[in-house]
Amino acid sequence: MKKALIFLMGIVLAGIVSSCMNVDGQNETTREEEQLNLKNYIANIIANGNDVDTTALGVYYVTLEEGTGSFPKNGDTLTVGYAGFFSDGYLFDASAWHNKTDSTFTFVLGNPPMIKGWDDGMKVINKNANVQLIMSSDFAYGSAGGGIIPPYQSLVFVIKMKEIKPSN
Repeated sequence: MKKALIFLMGIVLAGIVSSCMNVDGQNETTREEEQLNLKNYIANIIANGNDVDTTALGVYYVTLEEGTGSFPKNGDTLTVGYAGFFSDGYLFDASAWHNKTDSTFTFVLGNPPMIKGWDDGMKVINKNANVQLIMSSDFAYGSAGGGIIPPYQSLVFVIKMKEIKPSN
């Protein structure tokens, strides 16, 4: 519970730090601003006593709750509950929006690939783990953005791994 509160405080503080809106409400974040905002976001998490690790690709993650068992591999079918935020705290997506029955999302890891940061981050989340993934736009939608995701937008996902079904 303490880590969840610290996470929420981090989002609020990051929102204050990363305000880059013009009068029309359009995000004008540059790559340099994004990297500075991301650095501040990570520093705030660490300052609040959390350990921040990195995947081999460079996706940051904080283990909020340890899981059990083996970690998923490409081809495994995963069932997760998740919420996706911008680093300023704006909720842009959640599994509950897509699956009203049990608020989960089921997919095959790496087939088809999701954004690079999502696929890479899933490999450090075992069953029943609760993890916060933090990724720069380099591992998400980059300079082009996508849908409601503006260019140069770091993404934060809070993910609970519900099930891992190994591929044959």
